[in-house]
Amino acid sequence: MKEDNTNLKLHFLEPRATEKSYLEQTNRIYVFPVKESMGKQEIAKMVEKEFNVTVTDVRTLIRDGKKTKFSKGKHAYPGITHRQDKKFAYVRLKQGDSIKVFEDVNEHEDEKKTSAKEAKKADKNAGKENK
Repeated sequence: MKEDNTNLKLHFLEPRATEKSYLEQTNRIYVFPVKESMGKQEIAKMVEKEFNVTVTDVRTLIRDGKKTKFSKGKHAYPGITHRQDKKFAYVRLKQGDSIKVFEDVNEHEDEKKTSAKEAKKADKNAGKENK
């Protein structure tokens, strides 16, 4: 059997945090932007290794880049070019497994709230000391 020589640490996987992907998470499906050259087995291995979960299904799609107009100056002939194509992987996890996507945002908000409260208390204490 042939060894897989791909270095899995070269590409960092981060789930998309959008409304559509949030709705998909109720069905244990997570959306990842991936390189166009990656295959389904490689994506499954990376997700399992990165997040310590069991992948049951991987579906991929390539979104075509949008057309954009351009011009090279006032009197130059305008043209149309295309943005880069993007590949996304829809990964379904085993029952009971999950990846925490939105919890990090809440933790940062909690830290901001506590630091803001501490700053207000320090301002009040400083005002009392000055009087």
